[in-house]
Amino acid sequence: MSAAAPGSAVLLLNLGTPDAPTPAAVRRYLAEFLSDPRVIDYPRWLWLPLLHGVILRVRPRKSAHAYAKIWTPRGSPLLVNSQALADKLSATGLRVTLAMRYGAPAIDAAVHDLLVQGVRRLLLLPLYPQYSATSTASAFDAVFAALCCQRRLPEVRSINDYHAEPDYIAALAESVEKYWLTHGRGERLLLSFHGIPQRYVDAGDPYREQCLATAALLRERLGMTDTTLEVVFQSRVGREQWLAPYTDATLARLAHEGLRHVQVLCPGFAVDCLETLEEIAMRGREQFSTAGGQRLDYIPALNDGAAHVRALRSVIARHTQGWA
Repeated sequence: MSAAAPGSAVLLLNLGTPDAPTPAAVRRYLAEFLSDPRVIDYPRWLWLPLLHGVILRVRPRKSAHAYAKIWTPRGSPLLVNSQALADKLSATGLRVTLAMRYGAPAIDAAVHDLLVQGVRRLLLLPLYPQYSATSTASAFDAVFAALCCQRRLPEVRSINDYHAEPDYIAALAESVEKYWLTHGRGERLLLSFHGIPQRYVDAGDPYREQCLATAALLRERLGMTDTTLEVVFQSRVGREQWLAPYTDATLARLAHEGLRHVQVLCPGFAVDCLETLEEIAMRGREQFSTAGGQRLDYIPALNDGAAHVRALRSVIARHTQGWA
C-alpha cells in the first residue's frame, strides 16, 4: 500500500487489556472476554450463570494481582507495546489504527472513526501470527459487527495469519540470536504458545498445526533439533484437555532431568503482555527453580523492533496489492 494511497487504512487488532490493575477493572474486562462464545463455547444457559455467579467473583482479584506485577507508569504493557508497534508502522507511511477486541480502544469506535475519515479500503491485521477461531476469528467478528449497520461499506481484506512468513521467521531468529550473543545460550529452547482446548483443534481449528509449522521453520533457521528446541503450550484453565505438552509441566520435567539453564520464547505473542511477562518470566522462572533448575531466561517478544516492523510491513504490502 502506497504511503499516498487515498482512503486506505490498516486496522491493527490485538486482544485487549483491563484499564487498570484493579479487581473492578479486571472484572469488567473478563466479563467481556469470557462472554465471547468464540473463546468459551459452552451453551450460554450453562456458562453465563457460572461466569457471573462464580468465576467473576473469584478470578478478578487474583488476576489483578498478576497485572499489578507488570503494570508500567504508562499503563498495560500489551497496550503500550501494541501502540508503539502501530506508531512504528505508521512511520513507514501507512495509515494505521490500533483497536482491541476487548476493552479500549474499542473496535467499533475505531471503525467508525476510520469511516468518518473517508477510509474506503480497510485491511484487518490481527496481531496473532497463528490463526485460531478463539482470537483471529473473534476479532473479525467484532469488525464486521461494527460494519453491519453502515450504509456504505469499505472494501475489506483480512490477514488470517502470518505464521510462516519468511520475514516473521527471520525476525524471530534474529531475536533469539541477539539474545544468545548477549546472554549466552541455554541447554534447551522452549517455544511456548498460548493453549486452546484440544477439542477446538479436533473440530477443525488449524492453530496447533500452524504453531508446529512456525516451530519447524524457526528450528531449521537456527540449526536446532527436536531435542534442543521443544514446543509447549501455556495458559490452560479448567479441567478439560488443552493442547499439550504443557509449559509448566515441561519446565518441571526438564529440571528433574538435570537441566539447569532453559530459555523460553513465545512466538504466538506479537508484543509482551501478562502471559509473557508474568506467566513465563516470573511464574515460569519460579516453577523451574522450585523443581531444581537454576536459570530460566525469557526472550522478549518482537514488540516494536525494527525486524518486526519490516516483517509486518512486508505482509501488509502483499495483502494490499492493487490499492496503491
